[in-house]
Amino acid sequence: MKTVSLVLGSGGARGLAHIGVIHWLEENSYQIQSISGCSIGALIGGVYAAGKLDEFEHWVRAITKIEILKMLDMSWGRSGLVKGDRIINTLIELVGDQLIEDLPIRYTAIAADIKNEKEIWINSGRLFDAIRASISLPLLFTPYMRKGVRLIDGGVLNPVPIAPTFHDGTEMTIAVNLGGAVEADQGSGDWQPEPEEDPQPFYKKPGSFIKKRLKQKTASISQLDWGVYDVANQAFDAMQSSIARLKLAAYPPDHTVEIARNACGTLEFDRADEMIALGYKKAQEGLRIPE
Repeated sequence: MKTVSLVLGSGGARGLAHIGVIHWLEENSYQIQSISGCSIGALIGGVYAAGKLDEFEHWVRAITKIEILKMLDMSWGRSGLVKGDRIINTLIELVGDQLIEDLPIRYTAIAADIKNEKEIWINSGRLFDAIRASISLPLLFTPYMRKGVRLIDGGVLNPVPIAPTFHDGTEMTIAVNLGGAVEADQGSGDWQPEPEEDPQPFYKKPGSFIKKRLKQKTASISQLDWGVYDVANQAFDAMQSSIARLKLAAYPPDHTVEIARNACGTLEFDRADEMIALGYKKAQEGLRIPE
């Protein structure tokens, strides 16, 4: 069994591919001893380190677009569209309110101190505080205040954070880059709300722990013009892809799994089945590691 430092990149809903990569590694006898994650990579990596990936996967596979909308708590402020408290509290109910120091796997979440133009490595304290800071996508989420510093999505400065794994002592480093080259026959990436058709909300599918989250009024959210945010997210994806290429060239991991940046849109979490399968497939293709 080979020991692995796993680097999970940023890229919105494409990050659900991280789940498929982790499944492939586990099925092929690779032991993940360290995780460094940015944005969605920090989220998936943190859930895995907490031992709750199966529960999270079951939950996210059941999500529809309208149910995603219902978890967006509007801020109506100038620093971001969504506060993010509702999403984080839902995840805490699912995973538990854990400390990074208590996790059985070394874990680092990457956020960005945009004022001082530097990365912030978070490897202690409450797990979901670290995740909330790391997922603070500009325009969408409000920044997260930590120790008096306003933090945003770590992908702004380092979408594939390899450096935190340098002194892990594992046998290999594997990075998952969600900003891979555009591929044909992928989705458009456009994300628009759809009418609610399913009479059975998703909390009845994986469990009742988030039932109360869906009772809050969200009619105003579905009326938003998502076009402007889609354009901004595509620009952010292009920027991250460019930075990722530079980082991977400067600090090459032992192996890289590439997910096309047009595989799905930033908020298309309703495509979990597809993205998880894609991650597994790309791991199988890209990680033919000699014994």
